[in-house]
Amino acid sequence: MEEQIDTLGKSFVDHYYHLFDSDRSSLSSLYQPTSMLTFEGQKIFGVDDISAKLNQLPFDQCRHLINTIDSQPCTSTGGIVIFVSGSLQLAGEEHHLRFSQMFHLTPTQEGNFFVQNDIFRLNYG
Repeated sequence: MEEQIDTLGKSFVDHYYHLFDSDRSSLSSLYQPTSMLTFEGQKIFGVDDISAKLNQLPFDQCRHLINTIDSQPCTSTGGIVIFVSGSLQLAGEEHHLRFSQMFHLTPTQEGNFFVQNDIFRLNYG
């Protein structure tokens, strides 16, 4: 079970950041109307507002470099909690920005998962 959760977590992270780095508008497919994103302390609810926030970030291109992925089963929902640490590099910038992000994936009736909760923070210092 633990290995399966780790594999699902890694697969999701790979997919999420691939979309973010190459086709950010496609990220909306990962969220539902009940989803919530906290982005640097700003709380955003629902697919449309989350998608708008992610697509209006003040850069067009970036590349995520993942350092760690920790995944745990969420027994109360049948979902998965994923914690990611890494860095991102913006186009034309020499220095990487360190970040942490947490995802709570919830199963759908069709047997897939969607992002119920997403918390993102840059790590300064």
